[in-house]
Amino acid sequence: MARLLLILALVATVFWVYTIVDCAVQPPSRHRGVSKGAWMAIVILLPVLGGVLWFVIGRGRAAGKPVVRRAPDDDPEFLGRMTASARAEQDERIRRLEEELAQLDSEADDPQPPKKPSDPDDPSGKGDDDTRGQRGAVG
Repeated sequence: MARLLLILALVATVFWVYTIVDCAVQPPSRHRGVSKGAWMAIVILLPVLGGVLWFVIGRGRAAGKPVVRRAPDDDPEFLGRMTASARAEQDERIRRLEEELAQLDSEADDPQPPKKPSDPDDPSGKGDDDTRGQRGAVG
């Protein structure tokens, strides 16, 4: 029986502390009935009963419309906060990146044909026409 009372006392103390903290951190606009100070007094002076009253009567729901998350480029408020200099800087960076990309594309499109190694035996520099690599073979 003593263990049960100790456990109940511990649970009541934890509930009381949680209720005090919850009441203290709520903004004054979420307190229903009486002021925030009055709710703090009720919760502190009536440990378990005050906590139950706080959760049943005093704690109001969040007022207002739900927050809708949007991507930055879809949010007119975000776009309005962007300054003209930030936009100009961003446009300049995009222009430079596009130039670099175009330069890399042009280099990749125009590969230099590999030069044939010159043959010291062939003064004309035309090389051997035999694809099998047998120079001067009689066939």
